[in-house]
Amino acid sequence: MVADAIKKHISAWHLVAGIIMAILGIYMWLNPLVSMMALSIYLGVAFIVIGAGYLMFSFTFESGWYMLIGVLDLLVGVIFVTNLGVTTASLPIIFALWCLAVGVIQIGAAFHKQKNQQSWSRSLGAGIFGVLFAFLILAYPSIGIFTITAFMGAYVLLYGILEIFEYVYAYKMLKLA
Repeated sequence: MVADAIKKHISAWHLVAGIIMAILGIYMWLNPLVSMMALSIYLGVAFIVIGAGYLMFSFTFESGWYMLIGVLDLLVGVIFVTNLGVTTASLPIIFALWCLAVGVIQIGAAFHKQKNQQSWSRSLGAGIFGVLFAFLILAYPSIGIFTITAFMGAYVLLYGILEIFEYVYAYKMLKLA
């Protein structure tokens, strides 16, 4: 019974997918600009799909707000897909603004924690780091490109390694069963 469950779980696809993802993660590290363009296409397509969903949703619920969001998402998606250079250049700015917003929120949370006699120094440190990092990216957008692709590459590489380990573990369990 256990061996049958392991046989269903184990497949060469885990190994193949793991190897492909690990290679892709390394490729992303070595080719950050190409990776940013790929991310731009991905985000553009995602905006188009989400915009179409909002449009359909707006007709169901007769909502002008959903229709407006859908049209805006469609426009942003088309701009992202058709103007890869602009999209690739703007992603670090978007990332920097996100880091700035999160950093400010963490700083505010740190002062709130301090008033409530809770541990607050890590929140304050992380918030200050986030704000400084955001300003660094805004001053030098290429740092943002390398940061985004480094994180993406690391995630994809680790995902690939996990798939390979899952295959090896399931294979060993099958031999023990």
